[in-house]
Amino acid sequence: MFFSKKMMLGGKELVLESGKMARQANGAAVVKYGDNMLLVTICAQKTPAVGFDFFPMTVEYKEKMYAAGKFPGGFIKRESRPSNNEILSARIIDRPIRPLFPEGFNNEVQIMCSVLSSDGEIVMDVFGIIGTSLAVNLSDIPFSQPVAAVRVGRLNGEFIANPTIKQMKECDIELVISGGKGFISMVEGESKEVSEDELLSAVQFGQKIIDDICDFQAEIVKEFGKPKFTYTVPEISQALIDKVTSLSESKTHEFTKIKIKEDRNEARRLLHADVVDALEEEYPEDEKHFTTVMHDLEKDIVRKNIIKNNIRIDGRKPDQIRQITCELDILPRVHGSALFTRGETQSLGVCTLGGDSDTQTIENIYENEEQKFYLHYNFPPFSVGEVKRITGVSRREIGHGNLAERSFKPVIPHEADFPYTIRLVSEILESNGSSSMASVCSNSLAMMAAGVPVKKQVAGIAMGLIKEGDDVVILSDILGDEDHLGDMDFKVTGTEDGICAYQMDIKIQGISIEIMKKALEQAKQGRKHILGIMNATIAAPRAALSEHAPRILNYKIAVDEIGMFVGPGGKNIKGIIAEYGVKIDVDDNGYIKILSDGENGEAALKHIQSMFAKPEIGAIYDGVVRGVKPFGVFVEIMPRIEGLVHVSELSLERIANVEEHFKMGDKLQVKYIGTDKEGRIKLVRKELLKPEVK
Repeated sequence: MFFSKKMMLGGKELVLESGKMARQANGAAVVKYGDNMLLVTICAQKTPAVGFDFFPMTVEYKEKMYAAGKFPGGFIKRESRPSNNEILSARIIDRPIRPLFPEGFNNEVQIMCSVLSSDGEIVMDVFGIIGTSLAVNLSDIPFSQPVAAVRVGRLNGEFIANPTIKQMKECDIELVISGGKGFISMVEGESKEVSEDELLSAVQFGQKIIDDICDFQAEIVKEFGKPKFTYTVPEISQALIDKVTSLSESKTHEFTKIKIKEDRNEARRLLHADVVDALEEEYPEDEKHFTTVMHDLEKDIVRKNIIKNNIRIDGRKPDQIRQITCELDILPRVHGSALFTRGETQSLGVCTLGGDSDTQTIENIYENEEQKFYLHYNFPPFSVGEVKRITGVSRREIGHGNLAERSFKPVIPHEADFPYTIRLVSEILESNGSSSMASVCSNSLAMMAAGVPVKKQVAGIAMGLIKEGDDVVILSDILGDEDHLGDMDFKVTGTEDGICAYQMDIKIQGISIEIMKKALEQAKQGRKHILGIMNATIAAPRAALSEHAPRILNYKIAVDEIGMFVGPGGKNIKGIIAEYGVKIDVDDNGYIKILSDGENGEAALKHIQSMFAKPEIGAIYDGVVRGVKPFGVFVEIMPRIEGLVHVSELSLERIANVEEHFKMGDKLQVKYIGTDKEGRIKLVRKELLKPEVK
C-alpha cells in the first residue's frame, strides 16, 4: 500500500514514502528533502548464512550522476565502482543500523541506497540512515526499533540541522549523529578545536531531532509495517556449555592476563585445539559451538575483571596509556617521516610535498573539487601477523584515512602561506588497537619534520567502554581485544586547545549523554599526555624544508598571455619542462608555479621572465638578426620581441645592398628607442658605432 507522510525538519519538508517503488524488496522507502530524493531497499535471505562468524550485512550507497543532471567522468560514461565518498556514506549508514538487528540473527542482509535526485546542496548520507530504518522496520525482517540521523552544524554560534555544503564549509562544528529515541549510537564529524562541552551541546541538539524523527517513523510503522518473519538461532546444549567451560575456564583466566598479543593469541589457539581434541568424538557436529562458548567465556572473564577490579588485559588501569616512542627522519630521501609506536601499534607517517598537478580531483553529484591536502592509510596483513590476498584498498582503509585526514583541517596552513600540495601516508606496521589514531600522531610528527608550517601538533586516542547494567568503565587507548569484547569504539583527535575530529561507534543499543561526556573528559587527559610526548620530540615545524623537497617559484602573467605561454598543443610549456627538468602549473588567472629540486627552477624562472619581459627605452640589447630586407633588418632583442633597424641606421656609411652585409643569425648590438604610431618597435644602431667624444 502506497503512503506519503511529511514532517518539518530544518526548515524543509521531510517526506517519507513507500509502496510505489521497488515493491519486490523485503522493504523499500523513498526519502525526499526539498528537491533531493533517495531510494532505500533492503532484502534478506530466509535462512541463516553458512560459514560466517559475523553478521553478514552489506550496505551499498550510490550517488547516480543523473541525479544532478551530470554525466559520469572518464572514458566509459557509466557509474562503476563506488567512489571514496560513496564508501564513507555506506559506512555511516552501516554503523548505527548493524547493532540493532537481534542477537543470533545471521541471515544475509543487503541494503542499497540510491540518490535519484540532488539539488547539489544537501549531502544525502544522513537520509540514507533514516530511509534504511524505515525500510527495515516496514519490512518483514526482524529489527528492534526505529533509528534516525541528522547532520548538525554550528554557524555563527547557532546550531542548524542539515546544513548545506556551503554552510558546512563555514561551520566550526560539523557532525553526523545517529541513534534511537533517547540514546546515541553513532557520532562522526570534525570541528575547529572546540571544547568537550561544545561538542556535547551539538549532540544534545541533534538528539532532540532524532527523537522526533523516530516518533514519526514509529507512527508510520504502526500503520503500515509487516509482521516479522521467524528465524532460528542455533541452540547450544547446556551439557556442551558446561563441558567446554570446565575444560577451558581456568586457562582462559590465565591467557587473558598475558600482556603480549602474539603470546595471548597462541595460548588461545592451543586451548581451542585441546578442547576440540577432548570433545570432537562426543560432539562431532558441534565444533563451531566450541568456539562460540569459548569466546563468550573469554568475553565474560575480561569484562568482569575490568568492572570488578579495574584491571585490563595487559594489566593497565582504565585511564592508562601504553608506552609511546616517537622517532623522526626514519626514511632518508622522503620529505618528512616519523615512526610513532604506542604499545603494539605502530604507524610510519610519511609527508610528500608537490604542486598543483599533484592535487586529488574529487568528482561527485555535488561539486568538483581539487584537494591540496589528503591522507592515505594502508593496513597490510603483516601488521597483525596474517596472510591475506591483496585486493586493493579496503573500505576500512578508506574510512580510517578519512578520519585521520579530517583531524588536520584546523591546523593545515592556508594555500597563500604554503602553496604546496601535501600528501600524507600512514603505513601501519603493527596493529593492536587504535591504528587510525596512531596515524594521526605519526603524520603530525612527519609534517613538522618536513617543515610544513602546521599551527600545532594533533594527536588521537581511541576510547572504549565496558557496561554491565549500571556499572560503567571507560577505557583509554584500547587494545584490539578490548575493541572486540567491549561496547564502544570512540576515536577523538585534537590539539592542546580542542577537538578536531571524532568517530563513535556503539555495539550495544546506545549510550547516554552522561557516558559520552565522561568518555570525552577522559580522552582529553589522554590526548594531552600523548601530545606532551610528541612535543618533546618536535615542538614546532622545522624552519626549512627538506633538501629533497621541491621548491616552488611563482610568477604572474596576464590572462591574455596564458595561451602564448602554453603554446599550441602545450608546445612552449612542455619545452620548458623538458629543458629544465621541472614541473610547471599555470591557473586560469595567470599564476605560474615552478616546482624543482634545485637550481633548475631559477633557470626556468629566468626563461619565463624573459618570455614576458618588456624592453626599456634607451636600453642597449645584444640582438639576433631574424629577417633581412632591402629597407633594413629585423632584430630580436628578447624572446618574441623584434624590431626594425632601418637601412639608414645600420652603418655610419650608406649601404646600397643590405643582404651583402647582413645575414640571418648575425648578432647585432642595437638600442631601443620606443615604438611608432602603430606600436611597432623601433631600433637604432648608428649612434652605437660612433667613436666616443673625448
